[in-house]
Amino acid sequence: MNILAIETSAQAASAAVMRDGVLISESFSNVKLTHSQTILPMVQSMLACSHLELSQIDVFAAAAGPGSFTGLRIGIAAVKGMAFALGKPCVGVSTLEAMARQLTMVQGIVCPVMDARCSQVYTALFSCRDGELTRLREDEAVSLDELMEQLSGQSQPVFLVGDGAQLCYNRGCKEIPQVRLAPWNLVQQRASGVCAAAFRLAGAGRLTTPQDLVPSYLRLPQAQRELQAKQKGKSGF
Repeated sequence: MNILAIETSAQAASAAVMRDGVLISESFSNVKLTHSQTILPMVQSMLACSHLELSQIDVFAAAAGPGSFTGLRIGIAAVKGMAFALGKPCVGVSTLEAMARQLTMVQGIVCPVMDARCSQVYTALFSCRDGELTRLREDEAVSLDELMEQLSGQSQPVFLVGDGAQLCYNRGCKEIPQVRLAPWNLVQQRASGVCAAAFRLAGAGRLTTPQDLVPSYLRLPQAQRELQAKQKGKSGF
């Protein structure tokens, strides 16, 4: 089974192909270009280097959220378009779980973190033992103070991964003895993690159609939050 995965949930963009659980190709870019400019040329180049045709892909996977609203929409739209054209199934993967799967070599707690702005982060907690992940907390948006409270109560080593890892570490997590940063080459979101999560979901039969693949934002876009705040102010409640 060939799985093509796309990761566009934050500034970095990447694409990867996994065959029967083995990563065979990955392309990664962390430059300030919009994903609409980079992701499809990246996929085309990666497939050419892998001597694969798009028609040989069996499952199309995307980081489905949480993350940048625009980034998620671009990645999911790309996956939906390719899958729909070829009549192939899709799978949407938790961005946070995909990040955690980049650290399955550690022993302890993996804490993926994404900057959600407004002093909040998107996060979850996973236990990692002998290469196996067990989810401890569901994906959620919490304040930095709440996250530090969660981590300070852990007795095991805690590994921060994701584009918000350095932010959390600098804002207080470095004072928690058991907390450490993921290695520099693994800290950013990568499509290889999406592939790993998608491979497990595909094996469990948890695939979907292109029409039913949707993002998971965890909270409303900023424009809607601002509108609700205005409406609340006018109503006096």
